[in-house]
Amino acid sequence: MPFRRAPCPPCIHARSRALLGAMLAALLVACGSAPTRPGAASGRDGPAAEIPPDLARTPDAEPRVEPIRSGGPNKPYEVLGRNYTPETRDVPIKEKGLASWYGRKFHGRKTASGEIYNMHAMTAAHKTMPLPSYARVRNPANGREVVVRINDRGPFVAGRVIDLSYTAALKLDLLRGVGQVEVERITYEDIRTGAWRRDAAPTAVAAVTAPETMPAPASSSEPVPDASPAAEASEPPGSPVASGAPGRALTSGARGYWVQLGAFRERGGAESFQQRVSSELDWLAPLMAVFSEAPLYRLQAGPYASRDEAQGAAQRVRDALQLVPVIIERR
Repeated sequence: MPFRRAPCPPCIHARSRALLGAMLAALLVACGSAPTRPGAASGRDGPAAEIPPDLARTPDAEPRVEPIRSGGPNKPYEVLGRNYTPETRDVPIKEKGLASWYGRKFHGRKTASGEIYNMHAMTAAHKTMPLPSYARVRNPANGREVVVRINDRGPFVAGRVIDLSYTAALKLDLLRGVGQVEVERITYEDIRTGAWRRDAAPTAVAAVTAPETMPAPASSSEPVPDASPAAEASEPPGSPVASGAPGRALTSGARGYWVQLGAFRERGGAESFQQRVSSELDWLAPLMAVFSEAPLYRLQAGPYASRDEAQGAAQRVRDALQLVPVIIERR
């Protein structure tokens, strides 16, 4: 075994000085790099370290009729010693107050609805709106408006009515702090008719041309052949089901894909059949509406964003009721 001489004290000191110099150099390099955003190294909230480009061009949330759960995120709860009772009905809600926003501290975590929070999506939190909901938020200081999907609970600070995602706050020019806003929940009726849109009035549907010799149905609750060029004839429904609550819509439908369950000569027949389907298919009930297109009343469900989604719903109806629905697109 070869003999090794123990390092002398000067050698040890030289190595220590070299190591210390390397550590100082690394520290200087780190200090000279781009500074982190305020609060990035702490537990405070704020924007992401890297902000995706063109966030201001992010499209608003597209409202859809989504059933409201009676429990889960809509059950009463308590925060900071205060009790809150969320709404479980499809009702209009209008508020004025302060809006705040939340960002990276909650990004990637579960929201009250169970969805994952994405600070770069068009979402928001509200204390009592039914989850899920859609709402229009307006900044009266500059006239800007956005449509967001409410999928979380908050903010739990006095005077604040809504907690926006980072992108929603960006589009409203509210990133510098809290600001006054006007909040309006978008109802199922607004979604069905397209009334929630600011850029255009609800699109009218082409008139139905029906043969004058069309025979009247044996019962007002039985659908009649549909002669609309945009639709195929639907088959009569199968076995009767119990009744439920009809919807309120009786107008032209919003843009999108609709599942037509039947066309009727009498409004009462369409509403009666709507009640029967609602009690059998509770998941479909919030989406159904009766539309008056003389000389017929159409029972339809929607709107769906794509034909595939509408066909999926039509297949579920077909399997449950032995009914052959028709897919109709409104533009």
